[in-house]
Amino acid sequence: MRGRLITVEGIDGAGKTTLLQGLAEELRQQGIAVELLREPGSDPLGERLREVVSEVGIQIDPRAETLLYAAARAQLTSRRLLPLLKEGKVVLLDRFTDSSLAYQGGGRELGIEPVRRINDFATGGLKPDRTVLIELPPALALARITASRRDRLERGGERFFERVAAAYRALAAEEPERIVVLDGTKTPAELLAEALGVVTAILP
Repeated sequence: MRGRLITVEGIDGAGKTTLLQGLAEELRQQGIAVELLREPGSDPLGERLREVVSEVGIQIDPRAETLLYAAARAQLTSRRLLPLLKEGKVVLLDRFTDSSLAYQGGGRELGIEPVRRINDFATGGLKPDRTVLIELPPALALARITASRRDRLERGGERFFERVAAAYRALAAEEPERIVVLDGTKTPAELLAEALGVVTAILP
């Protein structure tokens, strides 16, 4: 039986990492085989590309940025995601194609559809079985990130993140069956309880 691909999305500072770690722990306690991955990353090439796109001192053209993320995504899909899903594993993934649609398509104003086509090619059309979108006001999300530790994308400013958040809202409205929106202002425990219900509903 094919596994399940579950992604967690949201603007930087929304609480994705905390939620994913909690989900992985809870599911493993239930005896479910879970792989927790991040994107870009979880593969040697992906980790190298993650360093490049995150480095503060590098100026990257928005189209080049889109292609770098797509390259990392293609590698992750081929080397990790498809084999794990074939094995029947539950994969919890920190970001996937929706991130590029929101950040590059919306935030960088390249347009969602051109970025979608690039990512469909990169992933062979692979889509998450369920996506948890943590929604949080950009000003509050940015306040959670220490200014000195912000990477290149996190230094985009509030207007950039407002465009990203708007793109995420549009994606959720487009695919309400797949993308479930959770209120990021709730406590981590409340978010985890809600997310668990969303995730376990689609598990075999």
